[in-house]
Order: sequence, then structure tokens, then C-alpha cells
Amino acid sequence: MTGRKRRDSPGTRPPAASDAVLTRALEAFGTGAYVVNQRGQILAVNTRAARLLGRPAGELLGQDAHDLLHRDAHGRPVPAMQCRMRQAFHAGRPAQADEDYFAHADGSLLPISWMITPYAIGDDRTGTLLVFHIRERTRRTGSRTERAAEPLGELERLALLAETTTHLTSTLDVDEALRRLVALVVPRLADWAVIDLITERDEVWRTAVVQADGDHLVHHEDLQGPMPPIPEESPMPLSRALRGVASTLVGPDTYQQTPDSGIAVEQRRLFDATGIHSAAIAPIRSTRDVLGALTLGRAKKPGNFTTADLPLIEDIARRAGLALDNARLYQRQRAVAETMQNHLLPQMPQVPGLQMTVRYLPAPDASQVGGDWYDAFTLSDGATALAIGDVVGHDLEAAAGMAQVRNMLRAYAWAEEEPPSRIVERLDEAIMRITDVTMATVILARLEEADDGYWQLTWTNAGHPPPLLISRDGLARFLTDGHGLLLGTGMRTPRTDATALLPPGSTLVLYTDGLIEAPGHSIDTGLNRLRQHAAALAHRPLASFTDQLLRRVRPVRNDDDVALLALRPPTEGTGHIATKR
Repeated sequence: MTGRKRRDSPGTRPPAASDAVLTRALEAFGTGAYVVNQRGQILAVNTRAARLLGRPAGELLGQDAHDLLHRDAHGRPVPAMQCRMRQAFHAGRPAQADEDYFAHADGSLLPISWMITPYAIGDDRTGTLLVFHIRERTRRTGSRTERAAEPLGELERLALLAETTTHLTSTLDVDEALRRLVALVVPRLADWAVIDLITERDEVWRTAVVQADGDHLVHHEDLQGPMPPIPEESPMPLSRALRGVASTLVGPDTYQQTPDSGIAVEQRRLFDATGIHSAAIAPIRSTRDVLGALTLGRAKKPGNFTTADLPLIEDIARRAGLALDNARLYQRQRAVAETMQNHLLPQMPQVPGLQMTVRYLPAPDASQVGGDWYDAFTLSDGATALAIGDVVGHDLEAAAGMAQVRNMLRAYAWAEEEPPSRIVERLDEAIMRITDVTMATVILARLEEADDGYWQLTWTNAGHPPPLLISRDGLARFLTDGHGLLLGTGMRTPRTDATALLPPGSTLVLYTDGLIEAPGHSIDTGLNRLRQHAAALAHRPLASFTDQLLRRVRPVRNDDDVALLALRPPTEGTGHIATKR
């Protein structure tokens, strides 16, 4: 180390960690490949491409791929407006060309065939993948050329597999994954696609029968639906695929013999109805189970499938199996979570004269359940208890911890006729000893009717965002008194209570931090946004107020769940926000 600072040029930029991951992925390609970002700059390049172009990878990284490489047949730069590759890149669509030219580092021309497709590069970003190979054994130096040693089919195969991986792994919805799968293979490989899936109850369902009709995909629902059970010993192609045995080539004569099972009968009906003259059937597998089978058929499309086509179709079906398995796992987890959430979040009590509305929005990338919660219930002396809290995390473990905290708080609040601060102190002591909850926040409040149409709110706050009180005429302020440490710190500092009077027609909002926190912004920014919109919506009916507040205030890039409880005293009488110490 000399201590000297070095300024890297665009072509010698050291790759980021995410770009290194891209580079490793590109090494799996059997031909030249590189990925560019949305500005057309090279993010990652494989060894094969660097060797073909005669340039070290470090010299390529950060360069504008079009300016550096693309040339016409005479070696001149291609104007961006005339470049087919550039046009497809800006449109974000796949494209390919049989004859084009790249510049070699020594100044000669490389006659190439290429294909590009959108490509996920991590962190919700999309770049573009380009794969290419040399059309001739030698570079073009005059009018004499030699034909390519590598067939174009290999290039198309690699690009299709890359496109399949990108499209299928970017969704966790089963129906969307199937739609994308069909769009990838029809009409590129076949003019019919048939997908048979095995349900969780081991039933077979013909989920999709799709035909390419010009530029349109036509779904034949009359050929879809439940299928007979999978025969254990049948040698017929679909039965074998559904048992995960092997991929097979099939013709119309295959199912003209006497059927050995109900599935064979359905297959004969399929071939008769579609006119398929050649088909390939491959199992759709996950790492654990056989999920179904993919059938690609050619009716009007010329040419028959051959054994050389099976590895590609098997690769596509394998990628589809992994995507479908992930989507099914996610949907099962979501269903369990939704059921759990419905049982965990309570029904609100009916308090005469008091409007109350609650909302829960799950974390978008979790399993639809989390550690945020709300509660309201009647106390033994007739007052109403309000609570809102947040157990760290937004998964099933956080939800289980949330249920423990909420139920313990209910028990303490009902049994002990004490102020909210003392009840929360008892809760803090208990969760440290008898739960697995590491950290949590909570507001516990006691609400009871006072004189002259006012309602008295007494609360304590354990590390939670402050309640917001909005008067009927739009004056809004946060109730910051009564604030103390969050639960689970192990520190035994006294907690305090605060009291405020809620005027007639005012609105009280209790919420969790998912409503106000956004990456790259301070909490104060979120709180100000909440106050501004709550004041503007104060005249709305309470349900509309709550829904609009969530829509306007919740950050677009929110990755946390949100719980919200809003209440409004009756509007008889008038008044302003008053605080009582």
C-alpha cells in the first residue's frame, strides 16, 4: 500500500459485489455474454466474451456497449437511431439478429449473431442480457468468409433459458407463472402448450391448453379441467411424465391404440381436437416432488420434435418446476398466515356514542402476517381500553409473540384496576421472563366519557410513535406526553401516565411505524406527512378518513406491516383540543 489515490476510468471500474454475482452467472453460458444497465453500460461480462472481443474484462466494464462494440459491415460506428440492438434495448423487449458486427480490440470486425432479453440484476433492477457468437471461424478481413462452427440454435437455446429464468423467478403467483411459461414457449417452440398439474391432494388438473393463433394466444377451456388419476404402471408418455419418469416424444399414433387408463383417453381426445402431429412431454419437477407435466405440440408449425429438442424442453420444465414450487409454498404460507391473522386480530367492542375503525395491512414481501397489532376491550369498571403495539419482525414468529403480548396485556388490564403505566410495567417484567419476545413497543390507553361531550384519554407510551389527535376543524397535534422506554430493555425506569380530553367530533389515531417510516427519510418527515393529511381529512366519515389516510401516508416502498386504530367521539357540542395534566 503506497497511500496514493487512484482514479479509475470508466473502462477500469472495479465491479460491485452484485456485479460479481452477475459475472459468475454469465460464466455458465457456453458463448459470449454480457449484461448492461439501463444506460447501456456493461455491468458484467463472461470470460468467453472477453476472449472473443480481445479485451480484458476490466477494460469492458463501465463502457457503453453500443459505442465500444457495434459496427456496420464496413467497420463504421452504427448510428444509435439505426441500431436494432439499441432499439430493442430501449423498448425492453427480446430481439435477435443473424448478421451483425462487433469491433475486435485489434480493429478487425467480428461477424456475429446475437440475442438480447431483459434480465433481472438484483435490488428490483432490470438490465439487459446480450449473448452472441461468431458466425465464422475467422474474422472478416476481406470478401472471403467461412461459415460458423456454432449453430444459431445453441444461441437461441441459451437466450431462451435465460429469459425463462428471469421471467419465472420474478413472480410468486402460480397463475402468473403459468401464463409466463406459456408465453415463453408458444409460438417460439410450438403452436400448442398443455400444462397438467398435480394438486396438493394428488389429483391431476389440466390447467392450461393454449394455442398460438397468429399474434394471439387462445385458451381452450373446453379441453381443460380435472383429469383421471395417474396410473402406477402405465408406459404411456403422459403417465410416465406425471410419475416423474422421463421425457418423451409423442405422435398422434401413440394414443390410437387401446387406452390403458383414463389419462390415455383424455390424451387421445386432446390429439384429435388439436391436430397435433408431433409433441414433446416433460415432467415438471421441484427439488422435492413431481408437480405436473409440460406438453409442447406442433399442429400447423412445420417439423417434428426430435430427441435433440428434449434437453431444452426438460431445462424449461425444470425451471418452471422450481418457480411453481416457490409460488405454491408462498401461497400455502400466506393462507396459513391469513387464517392466523384473522384469529389474532380482535373484533372491536361496541361503545355507545363512540365510532371506532381499525385496519391492518401486511408487509408486502412477508407472509401476510406480522408483529403489529391493535386491541380494544371493555375493562372491569366499564371504561374502554385501547392498545396498539409492535413486536419486532413481520413473520409468523413475530405474530406468535404479538399474540402473547396482547393476551398478557388484556389479562393484566382486566385484573388490575391500576393506571396504564403500572399495567405496562407489569407487562414489561413478565415478557422478559415468560416469553421469547426480545423487544416490543406499546401504547395502552384508558378511555371514558367525561363532562360536556368530552372523552377523557389516559395513556402510557412504551417506545411507540405518539398518538395523533385532530379536532373537527383540522387542528392536529401529537400526544407526546407519557413517553417511556420500549419493552424488553431490562431497565426498570418508572413509567408515567398522561391525560388529554378529546373534544366532540375529534379524531384520535393510533398507528404503528410502518405508516410513517420510509427508507432514506427521517421519522420526522413521516410524522409531518401524517399530520398534514390527517388534518386535511378530518371532515371525512371515519371509515373514509382511515382508508384515505392509509392510501396517502403509507410510503410506496414500505416493507413493514401497518396497524391503525382510529376513533371519534360524537359530534354534539363544540370545542378545541384540551390537555389535562
